[in-house]
Amino acid sequence: MSFFSVIPALTAHHGPLYIQLERILRDAIMDGSLSQSEPLPTERELAERYDISRITVRKALNDLQREGLLIRRRGAGTFVAPREERHFSGLPAFSEDMLSGGRTTRSTWIGRETDVVTADESMQLGLAPGARVHRLKRLRYADDMPVAIEMSAIPIYCLLGDLTDDETLYTALQKAGNPVVRALQRLRAVALEPAEAESLGVEAGAPGLYVERRGFLGDGRTGELTRAWYRGDVSDLVAEVVVPQLLPA
Repeated sequence: MSFFSVIPALTAHHGPLYIQLERILRDAIMDGSLSQSEPLPTERELAERYDISRITVRKALNDLQREGLLIRRRGAGTFVAPREERHFSGLPAFSEDMLSGGRTTRSTWIGRETDVVTADESMQLGLAPGARVHRLKRLRYADDMPVAIEMSAIPIYCLLGDLTDDETLYTALQKAGNPVVRALQRLRAVALEPAEAESLGVEAGAPGLYVERRGFLGDGRTGELTRAWYRGDVSDLVAEVVVPQLLPA
């Protein structure tokens, strides 16, 4: 079976073309229509087949590469990435992270609304313009100290209703039958802007940690876009490094 026989056509009525191409490639990867390590046609072949620019093709492929679904090998081309998915039911939530340090945690809602997706959310979540999302914003406390602002955008079909104050997002998605099975998380050090600094009880420009995470459902769709700002004076980033065993000489 040829590559193009399993990839449907694009249409001008279903949103930006690069998002359409990204979505149908992702679907084909996740449902097994495209096998692991299978080579993709070249950018030129994809552009000619779908009558789109190579820039459009490249943007879609770059996004899928960042998600870990594609790999590029210099001089060889683009391939479906081998993958091993694991369920995130055991992923430590904010409260579990803080409780592990002996702190008492709680959350308060800053905002909850359902609204039309923004341009940035549309790109990040793979949604067509005009789609609706739940927007959730909470202030997180540890021992009554505000330590994090967490903002999430969730496609409207992913959640059944409102979260309780102490319910984790992943628990709510699990209850709705849309568990997150993998995620991409990006972290960087920042100087907190005045709005975030005021909410966290520190001076504007104080050091902080910015975290951006996209969570993916089992069918490959993006089910979560979360952005969070942490106080730098109470946040530690800890990672476990596994050192490979050396073979005897």
